[in-house]
Amino acid sequence: MLATEHIEPWKVELHSHTMWSKDCVVKFETLIDLCQKRGIDRIAITDHNTAQGALSLQKIAPDLVIVGEEIMTNQGELLGYFMSESIPAGLSPDETIARLRAQGAVISVSHPFDRLRKGAWDVDELIKIIDQVDAIEIFNARCLYKLDNTKSVDFAREYRLIGTVGSDAHSRPEYGLATMSMRPFEGASDFLASLHGAQGSAILHYSSPVVHVHSKTAKWSRKLGIRQRLWAGG
Repeated sequence: MLATEHIEPWKVELHSHTMWSKDCVVKFETLIDLCQKRGIDRIAITDHNTAQGALSLQKIAPDLVIVGEEIMTNQGELLGYFMSESIPAGLSPDETIARLRAQGAVISVSHPFDRLRKGAWDVDELIKIIDQVDAIEIFNARCLYKLDNTKSVDFAREYRLIGTVGSDAHSRPEYGLATMSMRPFEGASDFLASLHGAQGSAILHYSSPVVHVHSKTAKWSRKLGIRQRLWAGG
């Protein structure tokens, strides 16, 4: 564990995407530059169903990147932190969690009650695995209905779970919109302890609804093979 006396807390982004996600075209160099400009000390790269982008970016910026992944199970999405390899989509929550634990990862549940997300959770299904996860995302900047985030807060409080927040950034304006102020940490267990101590210490801003249009544009540009520079990209 790091000695943290008289050390300023880190500004930490816990949910973000890169060009390794099919609905994002932000390049590594752009993301690094944005983090420097916006004072982001650590950023979890949580691309959809792959940790390869995060692993690649960590080699370039080891003091910035937390290797993560947003994984689509057959019931809903999970977030893994401090991962060493990718976990495929489509597995059961139990199998996904087992694979994350085998890597020593910290586990959160992304935007569990966002009514517009494919990866949202049915409450009964989430309750089944709630004692197997470390945290739940209580604020996601991309939620169009604020009540969906409120439902996550209430659920976390009821089940005494650590709350995480994230920008869920897919485009340049989004990085750093929702961050946590955390004491410096090393490794998964120290990260989890720091996360526990950071409850109630966060910056929360909603993204513009327009960002969803840019995600769809990024997705279609890939399907059509278009390589033009997009507003969301670098």
